[in-house]
Formats: sequence, C-alpha cells, structure tokens
Amino acid sequence: MSNQGKVEFTLTDTGEKEEFYIIEQTRINNINYILVADSMEDEADAFILKETCGNTDMADAVYSVVDDDDELEAISKVFAQMVDDLDIELE
Repeated sequence: MSNQGKVEFTLTDTGEKEEFYIIEQTRINNINYILVADSMEDEADAFILKETCGNTDMADAVYSVVDDDDELEAISKVFAQMVDDLDIELE
C-alpha cells in the first residue's frame, strides 16, 4: 500500500474532523479522485472521494464520497490497477 500521508477532512453536515490516510490519487476527465482509508490495517475501510469544488491547494478543496454506482465501479478499477497489493471490495 503506498502511503502518501494523512489528510484531515471536516465533515460538512456535522463540522466534525476526521483523518484519513491517502492511499492513491488520480485525475480522470479533469476531475481529481483520491482513495483514502481510515487506517493502514489490512481490513481498513476505504473510500473513493471526488473533488467537487477545487482549488490548486488540496487544503482548500472540497471532496465528497463517490456514490454513483457506475462511476464508483470505474474509478475503483483504475485504483486497483494503480495499487497492485490492494484488494478493493465494493459494498
């Protein structure tokens, strides 16, 4: 698993802050996507986030969880190819 660091997100609905590990990132059709996990354990919960309101600085970017099934499936395949040792299961 490639670890590119930790990032803190502020949840818009609660204002609560959560930290995630950035596993990988990519840009497809001018949209930034990041694969994050809540821990570096083998059975971690992972999320694919899509930049919905961007800035050149990641600290000011707004991300949301990819919830469209077709988009999620396509992007998860891209990340699976990028990260060989990662077994991604969609739930």
